Amino acid sequence: MFLISDNTAGVHPEIFAAIAAANTGHAPSYGEDPVTARAGELFRAHFGAHAETVFAVTGTAANVIALASLLRPYETALCAASAHIVTDECAAPERFTGARLTAVATPDGKLTPEQVTAFARAGDPPHTPLPRAVSLAQPTELGTVYSVAELSAVAAATHAHGLRLHVDGARLANAAAALGTGLAEAATGADVVSFGGTKNGALAADAVVFLDPGLAGSRRLVQKQAMQLLSKARFTAAQFVALLSGDLWRTNAQRANAAAARIAEAVAAVPGAAVGLAAQTNAVFATLPPHDDAELGRYGSRWAGGPMRRYMAAYDTTEADTERFARALKAAFIR
Repeated sequence: MFLISDNTAGVHPEIFAAIAAANTGHAPSYGEDPVTARAGELFRAHFGAHAETVFAVTGTAANVIALASLLRPYETALCAASAHIVTDECAAPERFTGARLTAVATPDGKLTPEQVTAFARAGDPPHTPLPRAVSLAQPTELGTVYSVAELSAVAAATHAHGLRLHVDGARLANAAAALGTGLAEAATGADVVSFGGTKNGALAADAVVFLDPGLAGSRRLVQKQAMQLLSKARFTAAQFVALLSGDLWRTNAQRANAAAARIAEAVAAVPGAAVGLAAQTNAVFATLPPHDDAELGRYGSRWAGGPMRRYMAAYDTTEADTERFARALKAAFIR
């Protein structure tokens, strides 16, 4: 299993060390400990003085907490048809919120202000759910990245219609690294952000960052109902202390993005191969000519049941790894 997912990577040694450092003596439970407080301070340093954060152990749980803080059962949220909350979370957001997800087709995974406006004006309440929120992924599930200008435009349309904006940032660090911005800028305009640590070298650590103080008051109640208020919260928080206290989050993301660029370059060298979309972060979508090479088949995974394959780089994908993939391509196609 090579280049299958950034979830297959191990835990970064600095994060393991942070967990071990937190494993000293006793500490208050349920997030009342000094390590969790420090993690909260770091999130405020990155996202602003008003940011309030709760933690989860999976990205799905983080999205559930975020959306449950925005939606009532008679409301609906707009998202791209390729969004993770639609395709890969087993309807968890809809089950736990009771609300509906309204998915729209996008060629590149990115929502537009025009789609937001159409969504806000559609429907026939009380016969249809009330538009309430927009959820976008940064980067998208297709590996594309919203520019800061694009985020600003979508956020402006969202807020102009009285809607709330959720950013699913499972790989927000990769987007920020690609844009050359900070984390807050990579989620410009968001009211609440699901921030991923797991795909950036953590063990089991995702966060929900509330940027609108009006939404933050019930965050721990929603976290508890979602079964994510861990009694030994310091060990989750410690992972974010390691990621955010320096540049580890960016270093890990840059390494993964750079590895993906090398993968895309290797694919582009194959006659008849095509890279589906620009490899902006750590995902490469590619269509290869027909082949029966067993070694090459060990790399990547089939995307959406079609001929395209997805190759995912992680923070620990080395040049040797990508060179091995390039050699497998050459052995299969370049003779």
